Amino acid sequence: MVVIPAGSFDMGSPDSENSRNDDEGPVHRVKLTAFALGKTEVTRGQFSAFVRRSKYITGDKCVTLNGSRFEEQSGRNWRDIGFLQTTEHPASCVSWNDAKAYANWLTHKTGKPYRLSSEAEWEYAARGNSASARYWGDNPDEACGFANVADFTAQTKVPGASFWLLHQCTDGFAYSAPVGSFKPNAFGLYDMLGNVTEWTEDSYHDSYQNAPLDGSAWQGNTSGRVLRGGSWNSSPNLVRAARRCVNRPDERFSFVGFRVARILP
Repeated sequence: MVVIPAGSFDMGSPDSENSRNDDEGPVHRVKLTAFALGKTEVTRGQFSAFVRRSKYITGDKCVTLNGSRFEEQSGRNWRDIGFLQTTEHPASCVSWNDAKAYANWLTHKTGKPYRLSSEAEWEYAARGNSASARYWGDNPDEACGFANVADFTAQTKVPGASFWLLHQCTDGFAYSAPVGSFKPNAFGLYDMLGNVTEWTEDSYHDSYQNAPLDGSAWQGNTSGRVLRGGSWNSSPNLVRAARRCVNRPDERFSFVGFRVARILP
């Protein structure tokens, strides 16, 4: 875990940012208290230990590659997502519900208050005090030193990737990479962009109008939950600190995982 210092930042993207979406605004100032965040995404080995010790049962369907298309497939889960993984790869094919169960188990196991980060905490931590679109700068083609993204490696090794919008660089990984394989951001966090898209606590709202200004999670009546960060199959427009995605809390994808936050005493 890395202690993220208290501070404030402008959340969202300005109108001038390339590929921005309307749900990334209005830009608003958020002030946060200090919290701790996982240095890396939760690994397959860590998630396996949780399942084994808690007897937790996940679902047996996941959206994974079927040939050159992403489709929901029965029999696919975090144990078998359709490509080779080690215990050091990020856990994927895990739902928001699964991630919450892991955080609750970790709280019970350690006696420390673990949870998913709020969307504001996630963006603040991902930016690492940078106001640029990505924590390494605004140029998406510099991604490959910092993030596992859709790139020339995927183009040559992943079925259908020749039709993807690619970063013009080579990161060396066709699918997900072991956590910590790339340079960290200024806070010392790895893979905040790329590798796997990460669940956050928040319900999805299509605008930041009336969003909390204290960094807390924004709950609502919608069932969709916010995901952040982009993944190994993400094009440049998706790999930005302000980019937001939404899925149902029971859905699982081979390119979605999570990291945990912890409340500080």
